[in-house]
Amino acid sequence: MTAIIDYGVGNLFSLTCSFKAVGADCVVTGDPNVIRAAEKIVLPGVGAFEDAARKLRQSGLDRVVVEQANLGKPLLGVCLGMQLLFDESHEYGVHKGLGLIPGTVRPIADVIPSGLKIPHIGWNALNFPAGKQRCPIFADLNEGDCVYFVHSYYAAECGENTAATAEYGAPLTAAAWKGSVYGCQFHPEKSGDVGLKILKAFCSLGE
Repeated sequence: MTAIIDYGVGNLFSLTCSFKAVGADCVVTGDPNVIRAAEKIVLPGVGAFEDAARKLRQSGLDRVVVEQANLGKPLLGVCLGMQLLFDESHEYGVHKGLGLIPGTVRPIADVIPSGLKIPHIGWNALNFPAGKQRCPIFADLNEGDCVYFVHSYYAAECGENTAATAEYGAPLTAAAWKGSVYGCQFHPEKSGDVGLKILKAFCSLGE
């Protein structure tokens, strides 16, 4: 069973529908005991980093997520949920993240040409690091497969934990991976068949 964490921030309905579309047994929950009993965890998120991080801490679920990730349970962060996995965010101040993947969330305005629109919205191709093991959740994808983005901030300084990039005037981190922790800056649940392949691969981890 996959637990989709409900902490007051996230596109829960679309995620749930997408997981069910790939035959996954999933539940939306804010119950720590249910999350601990789950085989896999999904951390969704939309909106501002500071608000989401605060709600996660106030619920006490930040500790549960870190605890379960440190036990090796597969964890997938989606969009803002991915950004929460990093050390800190520089979105309207400096705010602490979960520290599960090294890196800092920074404005895309710092690295893209001034003529490009912010947020980065729409379909963009995934590029996988050359000469590196493919991230398991992308096992069924091809170089250049497109996914759907909506974001103004990106994970910088990911180094060897970068699992995919997308070009938007500059290479932006599209996905990250460290151990059993995975993050997608894009929305798999809005990415058609490609997104469903990613969610299905996540659900198949360990099988």
